[in-house]
Amino acid sequence: MLTAQDDLIGHQLPTTFDQIDNSDPAWMERLWYTGHPIDRLDMLFDIGLGYHPNRNVMDAFAGVAVAGRQWNFRVSRQLRPDPLTTAAGPLSIVVIEGLRRHRLVLGPNESGIEFDLEFLASMTPHEEKAHLRRRDGRITENMARAQQLGRYSGWIRFNGDRHAVTPDTWWGQRDHSWGVRAEMRTDETSPPLTYYPPFLYAWTTAQFRTRGLHVFFKERAPGDPIYLSGEETFPPGSRASSRGLLTDVTHDLTWHDDPLGQSLADARLGLTFADGRRRTLSIRTLPVRYYLKGGLYGGLNGWFHGDPKGKLYMESDCWDLTDHEVRRSARTLADQVIEIRDGDEVGYGIVEYGVGKGYARYESVQCHPPI
Repeated sequence: MLTAQDDLIGHQLPTTFDQIDNSDPAWMERLWYTGHPIDRLDMLFDIGLGYHPNRNVMDAFAGVAVAGRQWNFRVSRQLRPDPLTTAAGPLSIVVIEGLRRHRLVLGPNESGIEFDLEFLASMTPHEEKAHLRRRDGRITENMARAQQLGRYSGWIRFNGDRHAVTPDTWWGQRDHSWGVRAEMRTDETSPPLTYYPPFLYAWTTAQFRTRGLHVFFKERAPGDPIYLSGEETFPPGSRASSRGLLTDVTHDLTWHDDPLGQSLADARLGLTFADGRRRTLSIRTLPVRYYLKGGLYGGLNGWFHGDPKGKLYMESDCWDLTDHEVRRSARTLADQVIEIRDGDEVGYGIVEYGVGKGYARYESVQCHPPI
C-alpha cells in the first residue's frame, strides 16, 4: 500500500515502503532510547518501539527506574492500515532531523509515566559491524544496528512528580536496528526457552564531554571473541576515521554478591584501536538499572515482541525490585548506568552484560540466568 514515504526516493525494492524482501516473521525494526541525569545518577528511563511488518504488529514500551522500583508501560497495535507511523497508543517517536533530533512523547495513560522529550545528538553515530548468524544452515540473524550518543531536553513525569530535563545534565544514547533478529525467549511461564551455550557478552556506551566510546563484544571462551564492534566518536560534523575503530578488548569484571541475579560491580576494559592506541577504562556500576523484561525483551507472562494483541492493547505495572519473585522473573538483562574513567576524564553511559553457564571465568554468577 502507498504511504507518505513512497513520495521520497530511497526505494530498495520494486514495491512500496511498507514491504520488505522476505516473509520471515523474525524480520523487525527497532528504535531504542535511554537517558539519565548525570548530576543525580539515581534515575533512568528506557523507551523502545518495534516494527514487525510480516506479523502486522507495532509494539512499544516506556519505563522509568530508580533504586528499588521500576515503572513499565507496554502497548501493541495492528500495523495496518497505518504501517509506517511510529506511534502506538499514546506513545510516539518522530524523527525531526535524521541523526540529529528525535522527539519522544508519551501522553496520559494508566502507568503514570508521561513525557515529552527531545533527543539531541552530541556525537556522530557508530555503525556496528554486521550481525550474521546461521544455525543448521538456516539464517537466524541478519541485521544492521547503529548507536548514537546524545543529550535530552523536555520533561518527564512519574510517580506523581514532574522532572525538568535539560541537555546539560541529562545524557543518554539511542540505537536503531533492522533485519532478521535472533529469537530470544527467556519467559519461564511460556516455554520453550532459548538455549544459550557458554558465553560472555558486554555492550557499553560511554559519553565524555567532547567524545564518546562504543564497545560491544561476545566470547565463547576467555580470549576467544566471536563478535567485536566499537569505535571512538566525536561531535556531529566531525569526519569519521577508521583509525578510531576498536580492534581488541580485554576484560576483568568484579561482581556483587547478589543472591538474586548477576550484578556487575566494576570492570576494567583494555581497548586497542586501529591506529595502535591502547587505553584502559575503569567502570563503576551505579545502583539504577532498567530491567528490559519490562519492555518484553525475552518475553513477559506469555507476551513476546511481535505477538499480535489486537487492534490496540495497553498494560502497565510497577515492580518492587526488592521482591525476590520480581527479581527472579526480571532475570539479568538490563540497562545499567555506569561511571567511566578514561585517564583523567570521567564519563557516563550504559552497560548490558551476561555470563552463560560454562564460560571459563566469572563462575560465581553463573548460577543465575545470563539473559
